[in-house]
Amino acid sequence: MTPRELIDTAIVPGGEELRLFRRGGDFMIVLDRNELMNSRMSGSEEALATLAAERLRGRGKPRVLIGGYGMGFTLRAALAAMPQAEVTVAEIVPAILDWARGPMAALTAGCLDDPRTRVFAGDVADAIAGGGWDAILLDVDNGPDGLSRAENDRLYRAGGLAATRDALREGGVLAVWSAGPDPAFAKRMRGAGFAVDEVTVRARQNGKGPRHVIWVGVR
Repeated sequence: MTPRELIDTAIVPGGEELRLFRRGGDFMIVLDRNELMNSRMSGSEEALATLAAERLRGRGKPRVLIGGYGMGFTLRAALAAMPQAEVTVAEIVPAILDWARGPMAALTAGCLDDPRTRVFAGDVADAIAGGGWDAILLDVDNGPDGLSRAENDRLYRAGGLAATRDALREGGVLAVWSAGPDPAFAKRMRGAGFAVDEVTVRARQNGKGPRHVIWVGVR
C-alpha cells in the first residue's frame, strides 16, 4: 500500500489541528483520528450544490453563499449548475485556501479564480449576516454534530437557523450537509420556518461509499 504523506498542518480558529495528507493522487484532511474530507469522495458535496440549484431554477442571477471550501467540490458544482450565479465561499482557515492553490491545485481546477467567485476569509456566520442570499449551502464541520470548532454549533441551533432564514430572500434555499442523520436538527429547521426535504446521498460519484445526509430547506 502507498504510504500516507503528511503535507501540512493548520489550526482551526478556536478549535484543533487539521492535517493534510496525500496518498498517491488522493488527498485527505484529518482532525485527530477523524477523516473530515477525502478527494475520492466528492458525490455528496456536489449534491449539496445541485440539490439547491434545482430549487432555484428560474432565478436569473442568484447570490449563493457556501460555508466551508473543503476541497472545492461544492463550489465547482455550484458554478457548473448555476452558470449565472455569483458564488461566495466563506472559509475560516486560511491554510485551506493555500492548500487549494498549492498541493490541491488540480482539484481546485481554477474555481477560486472564476470571475463569478468571491472569497470571504472568515466565519460563515458573519457572511450570512450580510443577508440578501438566494441560497446558503453549509458544509461546515461534520454537520450539526460538530467536531472541529465549538462555535460552529450556533449555526445549527434554533437561533442560528432563524438568522439564516432571515438572511435568505423569499423562496431562498438553505442546504445543509451532514455525515449522518439527525432528526432533532430536521425538526429545528422546520421550527425555523423552512419546508424541509431530507435527502440521503452516497459519498462517491459512482453511488458507493458512506451514506451522507443533506437537508434542503426552502424559505
